[in-house]
Amino acid sequence: MPPIRRALLLAAPAILVLGGCSSGLPDPDHADVAYATLSPAQTLDLYLPDGTGPFPLVINIHGGGFRMGDKDMLDAPIAEALLARGIAVASIDYRLSDEAKFPAAIEDAKAAVRYLRANAGRYRLDPERFLVFGQSAGGNLASLVGTTGNAAVFDNHALGNPGVSSKVNAVIDWFGPTEFLQMDPQAREQGCPPEHGAADSPESAYLGAPIASVPEKVRAASPMTYIDREDPPFLLQKGSEDCLVPVGQSKLLKQALATAGVPVELDLLEGAGHGDMGVSTPIFLSQSNVERVVAFAERHLKQAP
Repeated sequence: MPPIRRALLLAAPAILVLGGCSSGLPDPDHADVAYATLSPAQTLDLYLPDGTGPFPLVINIHGGGFRMGDKDMLDAPIAEALLARGIAVASIDYRLSDEAKFPAAIEDAKAAVRYLRANAGRYRLDPERFLVFGQSAGGNLASLVGTTGNAAVFDNHALGNPGVSSKVNAVIDWFGPTEFLQMDPQAREQGCPPEHGAADSPESAYLGAPIASVPEKVRAASPMTYIDREDPPFLLQKGSEDCLVPVGQSKLLKQALATAGVPVELDLLEGAGHGDMGVSTPIFLSQSNVERVVAFAERHLKQAP
């Protein structure tokens, strides 16, 4: 990612961002692939491991408060470790809130899954072994992909590949928001400043109105709304000191998934904030945590039919 753009992302107040970029990765095997044609934003990059395939796939969804960021925000240590284990990686762009409001972003994410499954043979992918991985705002989208696989919602047929499933085998959600209206109360409880209810907050911009004025949209944008016992396994990871997205957001999602009988693991990474923002020694991207994340992905992709 260009240094100037990265600096803007990190400096923006209350923006939901992740800490990585794709520097260090080789060029994608397939770059700027259009998975839909409604917007120039609907593209993805695909990285393939050595071998002939068909390869299991991890689909990365970047953060940025639903209004910033791009598919270059792919954490190289994670991607490199996945590729080394024979797992392909796709990183997607999606329409941001200055272009299109909710539900455009989640419709795009599900369209990307459908496209990759419909074209699995072309790209040497195994259509039965897909995992979705999102960070911050992308964590919300990844979790929504996971919990709506059995629901007739957000599959916009105008974006292509109608009738193709957008289900995935597992979800990894790094510090994503879960329920927008509870973010400020949880922030206060945590000793953090409330910043999400304002008319210009990332969440309000995403929904197109102050979040308190559109509770039905808040509910629709929450992955908890769609949970059922057939949802795939989840790995949630959260920094114990995260003020941008309060710790309680991940706890809410874990409780809701567990109550429904969905396999879920929550790792609270001690001393970490919103990803590795502002830390001198990586925590989310430490060698041990990279191994943890990749082992989860490998386990659940191997278990897939």
